[in-house]
Amino acid sequence: MTRQAGKVGRPRSEGAERAILDATLQLLASEGYAGFTLDKVAALARVSKATIYRRWPSKEHLVIAAFDRSPPLTPDDKGGLVDDLIHVVLQFINVVKTTPLLTVLPVLVSARSQNPALAEIFNPWLDQRRAPVKQIVERAVARGDLPKALDLDMAEDMVMGPVILRLFFYGQADLGRVAVRELVIQAVRGMGGEV
Repeated sequence: MTRQAGKVGRPRSEGAERAILDATLQLLASEGYAGFTLDKVAALARVSKATIYRRWPSKEHLVIAAFDRSPPLTPDDKGGLVDDLIHVVLQFINVVKTTPLLTVLPVLVSARSQNPALAEIFNPWLDQRRAPVKQIVERAVARGDLPKALDLDMAEDMVMGPVILRLFFYGQADLGRVAVRELVIQAVRGMGGEV
């Protein structure tokens, strides 16, 4: 009799995974990164540390996995640069308002500057999250709406920087479409586009 190749043991529990990721965000919000431990996650999620390590090789990977549950932004083509950017910015604001990101992201950004292992994992995640704005700007450059020599990273910063400043530093989580439109128009003008 031959043994079937494949995974041995119990199948992974989606409920356990959800509990671990929820506990991760809850602990980051309440204790910060310095007070965040896998022992605390295991206790709060009511799982063993082995259950956590079967899914994520490190504390840093677990943190990014918890953040990665937030819905991705989609660079939909709404007919023009300003409308496309307004759409993606409003998506971002909605994600921040409906997930723990408003509380937890500043904790992670602070920890990243002092933890090279976290920075190594966080930076690609951040690049992935920045990509939709860059895709919108690239489309505008291809259409001739923006200069060909435009720095895409700088353009993304010009769009999202003021939004992040208002959300995370000024506590203005109620940014509406009118305010977002004005921020986007200013950014597009700064990029050399016409509005």
